[in-house]
Amino acid sequence: MKKSDFHFDLPAELIAQAPLAERSASRLLVVPPAPAAFDDRGVRDLPALLQPGDLLVFNDTRVIPARLFGQKATGGRVEILIERLLADNEARAQIGASKSPKPGGRIALDAGGEAEVLGRDGEFYHLRFHLDEGLESWLLHAGRLPLPPYIQREPGVDDRERYQTVFAKEVGAVAAPTAGLHFDEALLQALRDRGVESGHVTLHVGAGTFQPMRADDVRDHRMHSEWLNVGAELVAQVRRTRERGGRVVAVGTTVVRALESAMRTHADGTRELQPFAGETRIFIFPGYRIRSVDALVTNFHLPESTLLMLVSAFAGRERILAAYRHAVEQRYRFFSYGDAMLLWPQSDAPGDAAHAP
Repeated sequence: MKKSDFHFDLPAELIAQAPLAERSASRLLVVPPAPAAFDDRGVRDLPALLQPGDLLVFNDTRVIPARLFGQKATGGRVEILIERLLADNEARAQIGASKSPKPGGRIALDAGGEAEVLGRDGEFYHLRFHLDEGLESWLLHAGRLPLPPYIQREPGVDDRERYQTVFAKEVGAVAAPTAGLHFDEALLQALRDRGVESGHVTLHVGAGTFQPMRADDVRDHRMHSEWLNVGAELVAQVRRTRERGGRVVAVGTTVVRALESAMRTHADGTRELQPFAGETRIFIFPGYRIRSVDALVTNFHLPESTLLMLVSAFAGRERILAAYRHAVEQRYRFFSYGDAMLLWPQSDAPGDAAHAP
């Protein structure tokens, strides 16, 4: 299976550069199993498309203002993208510089303070920040929001609100779980009035999500590590939903990756969702059967991306590519600030095969 099997042509003007005035005003492409027709709807139609007793699962991670700028002692300019906050004002980060900084080197930060380079592990650097306050609180006023590279403008004041979900709580992501951006309080209330329940997992989206897949053969790709938490309360909610005949609907690919990482296989081959907190490198692509969810709300993803491969595993590669062609023809808005899809699984899903968590 080649990376190029997941290519599609996208006119640049369909890449959304800013959010709509209202979160829930986005369009929603409903993709039922083939051969049923695609259905052009709106996100506000979700309550009518779901049933009482269904469970929506959201990712409650909160985006860190993780982008910093500074200068090395030699005068060279440096851009820092924090990947993960660590203890004692330390962090794992990517560094953009004309010449890689060496261990022991210090970077004078434009916003004040210094970052000391402690070491390097592959593409990530281990930094210690010398500040007058804790790193997390300092970033809230000193850091800049790390908008995706395909948004070709500097972050504005509005992005601090709009590049967070309304239920964002657990600080730690460097990119938003973008399917959740469509949900405002009015839509959430309409879903509650419909009898649709909601639950939350946490998966801190890492800087690796912005990195293109470099391997030509999909099976050679190694995913970046991300931290997740699927709590006992959510596991109980899922169990109750299944028992009453309801459906589990993931809001975003990060929720699917979290839930699939928390699935455990019993001796008889059956799989069950269990509480789990820790790291995952799970890479889901066609050949893997997603068992944790019954439907998926998701944005439109980049060509040849791991996220496009995940939705292809769920709904079928040909079905997804046909839906994307339809979306281009109908002028849907793509990527983080774009429109959404409601996907139902392909009816003849193959057996399990994937890279492990």
